[in-house]
Amino acid sequence: MKGIKICILSLTIVSLWSCNGKGEHGNEEIYHFKTEVIHKTTPVKDQGNSNACWAYAMLSMIESEHLTVDDSVNLSTAYVERMRMNEEAIKYYLADGQYRFITRGTGMTLIHSIMRYGVMPYDSYKNDFDISDRVVSRRLAVAGNTAINNKVRLKNWQNKIDGILDDTYGPMPRNVYMLGAQYTPLEFAHSVCHKDEYMALTSFTHHPFNTSFELEIPDNWEHDEFMNIPIERLTTLVEKALRSGHTAVWEGDSSEPGFSFRKGIAILTGNKPINQSERQKEFEQLETSGNHTMHIIGIAHDQYGKEFFVMKNSWGTSNPYHGLMYMSVDYFKIKTVAVFIPTAVFTEK
Repeated sequence: MKGIKICILSLTIVSLWSCNGKGEHGNEEIYHFKTEVIHKTTPVKDQGNSNACWAYAMLSMIESEHLTVDDSVNLSTAYVERMRMNEEAIKYYLADGQYRFITRGTGMTLIHSIMRYGVMPYDSYKNDFDISDRVVSRRLAVAGNTAINNKVRLKNWQNKIDGILDDTYGPMPRNVYMLGAQYTPLEFAHSVCHKDEYMALTSFTHHPFNTSFELEIPDNWEHDEFMNIPIERLTTLVEKALRSGHTAVWEGDSSEPGFSFRKGIAILTGNKPINQSERQKEFEQLETSGNHTMHIIGIAHDQYGKEFFVMKNSWGTSNPYHGLMYMSVDYFKIKTVAVFIPTAVFTEK
């Protein structure tokens, strides 16, 4: 007889890295910034104990693309998180409990998600509670083990999943209503984002430049390929996007001593060289990881004329810049793992 399964939660639930820790590093120097370029955004949100910084940042970029043409769009992160949890719970059941929940992702994870499940406006499905991915994963794993032992079939397991997710995120509307019209989440998604509208870029020398490769980071569990270009060109492309009416999304390392949400800055400390070789060395020595994602919305300069990118974070508004952060271009060049931009920025000459 098959024995009752024991759920060892530390082995069944994986939260790869963490993008919800509010760094308190940085020196005490006071910075004064002059903004050169800034784009419209929806209000700063707080991901709380969620690991979905990838979803917050990418949805924010999609929103800004629409705001640029005076199309007001504010999208629901709760819907994306719910559908991801639903997918993970089904995988857990079909894998007979031999599966680890994944709550992290890259910017392209968001694009895949809305292409599969659609998206909803924030006002249609919003959740203001601080929801922990780990807690939800545990609940689903415990219920999943019971379902597996009882061999309840997938339809009944889906009903159980729906109950847990309704209790966590709130009941989900079947349709979206905009300007008097009714849409399914997939129909609505097609009005705000197309499959090839955004692309992924990176910059590492262990693969040839000007080719695409599957970036070897834990968040890239969907095996997306990233276009590999030199870091100077990547930086120039981000500046081009910002100066031509677009924005971008940054994925990189927030664990550096000079990264401080409390102060609203991300700067390099020490006297390390700012070049392709240094960023490659830090990546290969595992000193640079893709542990956080933010939306790049502008360009500014400090009191010394040094260039910074203006970043919209998803850790709430309790810092001097109401949730925004200023990242030095030097920090960007060394600690960036990937960038996501509108495809048009890359293809335009």
